[in-house]
Amino acid sequence: MHKWVLFGIGVIYALNALVMWFLPEWWYVTVPGITMMGPFNLHFVRDIGLIYLVSGLGLIYGIRAPQVAVFGCLWPALHALFHAWIFFQRGMPVDLVAATNLVLIQLPAWLSLWSAWSLIAVLKNRPHRS
Repeated sequence: MHKWVLFGIGVIYALNALVMWFLPEWWYVTVPGITMMGPFNLHFVRDIGLIYLVSGLGLIYGIRAPQVAVFGCLWPALHALFHAWIFFQRGMPVDLVAATNLVLIQLPAWLSLWSAWSLIAVLKNRPHRS
């Protein structure tokens, strides 16, 4: 199951990266809450898209090397922490922005990190082959 989680979230991150690169303005106006963070900035959107691409590919490759998956989880986890802080700064509203934060940022970040650590634990408990 953990490998499927890493693969699925990795593909979603990679697809998001492609949208951010090739359709940055569409991405900016479509994702709830993004326009609240400031004016459109092509350079910024594409930079973050590249980070999503690296994270997504790290998660996908992490199926074979879970330590790489942990690396692929680092930016999404830090991003999730930052967005949790934003949620509290906004007064913890239950709105579309908070729902988007939960579904598109928090859940994938923490689920992928849990899956990567779980795969590492499974590998550590396997007997070594000679």
